[in-house]
Amino acid sequence: MIPRETLPRLFLALFVLVSVVHLAVQAVGAEAWSRPTQALLMPLLAAFAWTAAPRPRGRLVRLTAVALFFSWLGDTAPALASQDTAFLVMVGFFAVAQAVYITAFAPWWGRSPLRSNRTLLVPYAVVVAGLVALCAPGAGPLLVPVLVYGLLLGAMAVLAVGVHRWAAVGGALFLLSDGLIALRAFSPGFDLPLSGFWVMLAYTAAQALIVLGALARDRAPAGEAPA
Repeated sequence: MIPRETLPRLFLALFVLVSVVHLAVQAVGAEAWSRPTQALLMPLLAAFAWTAAPRPRGRLVRLTAVALFFSWLGDTAPALASQDTAFLVMVGFFAVAQAVYITAFAPWWGRSPLRSNRTLLVPYAVVVAGLVALCAPGAGPLLVPVLVYGLLLGAMAVLAVGVHRWAAVGGALFLLSDGLIALRAFSPGFDLPLSGFWVMLAYTAAQALIVLGALARDRAPAGEAPA
């Protein structure tokens, strides 16, 4: 939900602008600009979410902002770690972000169409299981953290469906983005041209749609409470 107020619109415009620049950087391979632009993405999106939400800010928006903070750490902290531990640092912070999203979305599970029609859960289960099956042979000692993260990511995507349709699409795109990262890291035969571009396109869209879904749910009439 895009508010009419100037400040949140400014933050959203800056987020879109930096996203476009970052995607262009990914497309042309200008690595020197990759980390600086990526480091700006989640703070701008969090600022948009925080200023766009009506006061007092609801639990959903507050926890979404916390998840964006840990996502930002996942984007930036690996640069401070050695090559051997950078991936674990990234997975660790994003695992916390997914756990926070799960906590934020869980109260809305009662309104999810997935609850009343469990067959709709099958695509999510197939995607997560397929990613684990493809990545397990190459994960080695990282198999357990990758498996735990995959379960958290899948749970977040499922629970996002109950929040809002935009959040549902965002959760699915997050699953796509991190699935591409896992395949690139652990599946030797996987070769997607401009993979960094597609990963970040899915990631930025995912986070933005989750935020818009959370804001739309937060602004919904008081009668639309968690079931």
